[in-house]
Amino acid sequence: MGIGTAESTALAALLGSLIGGLTSLGASWLSQYAHWRAQRRIADLSRRDELYRSFVEEASRAYIDAFEHSTANVSSLVNVYALISRMRMVSSPNIVESGERIARMIIETYLAPNRTLKDVPAALENDAVDPLRDFSNACRDELVERGAF
Repeated sequence: MGIGTAESTALAALLGSLIGGLTSLGASWLSQYAHWRAQRRIADLSRRDELYRSFVEEASRAYIDAFEHSTANVSSLVNVYALISRMRMVSSPNIVESGERIARMIIETYLAPNRTLKDVPAALENDAVDPLRDFSNACRDELVERGAF
């Protein structure tokens, strides 16, 4: 027994509706997935940006304190190392190494004799006043690589 014209037309309409529905569902899912991934990427970049900003601010405060004093501000150093630990979870090894270099430099600055305003011109000549330059450049490179800019 064969399929008649009416059954064939009904089957074709049913299959067409099924295929159209599945296509619509698939397109909707892909669209939502792409939107979710974009939102996740934006959130990741925002977290990294905030982490790097916090590190720059905390390390700058600690460095200035070390520049002026020979007694370490332990809570500031702990904050710097805590931020480095957070970077270990999400950042490239280059950024973590750069952050660790800054922390060591802060400690070395505490161990050095106190400096005054008269020492600033000499420090400017050897980039000691801008110890965060390499770190900032590494962060910018990573954020550019991840499509932040």
